[in-house]
Amino acid sequence: MPDRYYIETPIRESQATLAGSEAHHLLHVMRAKTGLKVIVFDGLGGEFDATVVHCGRTEVQLEVGPRKEIERELPYKLTLAVALPKGDRQRWLVEKSVELGVTRFIPLKTIRSAAGAEQSSKLARYVVSASKQCGRNRLMQIEPSTSWVEFLKQPIATRQLLAHPQGHPLPNFGQQPQADIGLAIGPEGGFTEDEVDSAIAVGWEKVSLGRRILRIETAALAMASAIVLGSNHSDGVAGS
Repeated sequence: MPDRYYIETPIRESQATLAGSEAHHLLHVMRAKTGLKVIVFDGLGGEFDATVVHCGRTEVQLEVGPRKEIERELPYKLTLAVALPKGDRQRWLVEKSVELGVTRFIPLKTIRSAAGAEQSSKLARYVVSASKQCGRNRLMQIEPSTSWVEFLKQPIATRQLLAHPQGHPLPNFGQQPQADIGLAIGPEGGFTEDEVDSAIAVGWEKVSLGRRILRIETAALAMASAIVLGSNHSDGVAGS
């Protein structure tokens, strides 16, 4: 299967230009030559077969075929709001969220948060890298980092689940959730009682992930995986 590359601007013509880090990888890592076949996507859904027609110093000119309406998204919107872990664990969390099909990712600032979000441009690069690998043609949306108070002012989904050790077991959504779902995961020290009470007051439900203490990224991906795999939409293939 040809390698996948992301083009930042919408693809509307039969010609397209690959630039930036994507062009650098194709030119200097893959040693692309005229005639090489690749797959390109613009993050708006669908993908395109493309052929290299010219290799410049910093750009690659492509001849692009017809748009293929290939969707690999969940049939519902899944929003993940997380008080981010430190260091490289942020990258791992973002990449795995993309692979699982999370639609929107919101970094949270809570009272016990120990780490701030990396630069949005860096998080966006992680999204592109993971999307290329897993075959998604729509990019997971990264929201600006937001405080818990601001976050609770607007509902993020019809069903909103907050990870908490005293919560109920995760609900069984059957074959497929009938509404969009929002998940919230606190920092290593957990949400404060006031933060939990504020969330419950605006419709959030406490759910438990078991008796063991989980790291932030483990809890986030455990919740997302339970929703995705429990909704009969587990069509990913390991290692593909």
